Amino acid sequence: MKAFQTICRQFRSSKGFSLEPSPCVAFSTSSYSCGRKKKVNPYEKVNQEKYSDLVQSVLSFRGHAQTPESLFEEDTLLYGPVSKCKPPKQEEAARVPGNWFPLLSPARSLKPNATSDATVPLKIPLQRNKMPSVTRVLQQTMTSEQIFYLERWKQRMILELGEDGFAEYTSNIFLQGKRFHEALESILSPQGNLKETDENLKSGYIESVQHILKDISGVRALESAVQHETLKYVGLLDCVAEYRGNLCVIDWKTSEKPKPFIRNTFDNPLQLVAYVGAVNHDANYSFQVQCGLIVVAYKDGSPAHPHFMDTELCSQYWAKWLLRLEEYTKKEKNQNIQKPD
Repeated sequence: MKAFQTICRQFRSSKGFSLEPSPCVAFSTSSYSCGRKKKVNPYEKVNQEKYSDLVQSVLSFRGHAQTPESLFEEDTLLYGPVSKCKPPKQEEAARVPGNWFPLLSPARSLKPNATSDATVPLKIPLQRNKMPSVTRVLQQTMTSEQIFYLERWKQRMILELGEDGFAEYTSNIFLQGKRFHEALESILSPQGNLKETDENLKSGYIESVQHILKDISGVRALESAVQHETLKYVGLLDCVAEYRGNLCVIDWKTSEKPKPFIRNTFDNPLQLVAYVGAVNHDANYSFQVQCGLIVVAYKDGSPAHPHFMDTELCSQYWAKWLLRLEEYTKKEKNQNIQKPD
């Protein structure tokens, strides 16, 4: 302890040790800023007197507090009212036709008629009369949504091809479909002359349906007219034949786009069941059909999509067809009332 006190006294007496602040050392808050250049504010060079009124008006403005309601009002004013999604429509199956009529005829047997000559398919010509065709009924009762998309597609095609180009395009589509049906008739009919349609038989559409044709037998009718004697409508069906052991009305369709699901075929199932119901109630046909088949063929030869409709599915679409037929009848009555004498 004494040694430590002796050392302290020596330090105090030493000239190099002092408790007084040294004039060479100083601590200041401005010491950092002195070592660097002062940052110049670019706004100091602006003529503040010139823009003083503008600055004062901006700073003195006090807007109302924004609320969700006020924001929606501003959006409506700037961009228009919000287009809200419509609630999902109820299924048409919930509606019941006012005048129900059965799809199948209770007076006919579901078994094939053994006395009929299966080697000669029926081909009844379509008679022009006052009865509406199935195609006309469906066209006149399209929903507003269907009309919108059809018109939009038409305008898009006209914009791309022009008026004349679009007319030529639709004409070619119709011609291809006609040749496709003629070729199928030659294949399925025992009396058909295959030499006359050699070019059609080489088309991509025929190649597309080859795997379907292997499952078709017992052709009963080809390009034959049907008439529902009670519901008063007519049509021209493509084929009635057995598909994998089930007697079906077969409808051949062509498409440029794949249609792997039956919902992709739009109103085709309604058209098909309309023919099924007409066959079952047409005196020209002795047999009864309870199934249907929609075949969608493709121009590039890719395998066609078959959409088989059993009795239950046909019955569901039959109810929808009756609703469309009622709607058409109502429209026709209203138009007749509005017509002047």
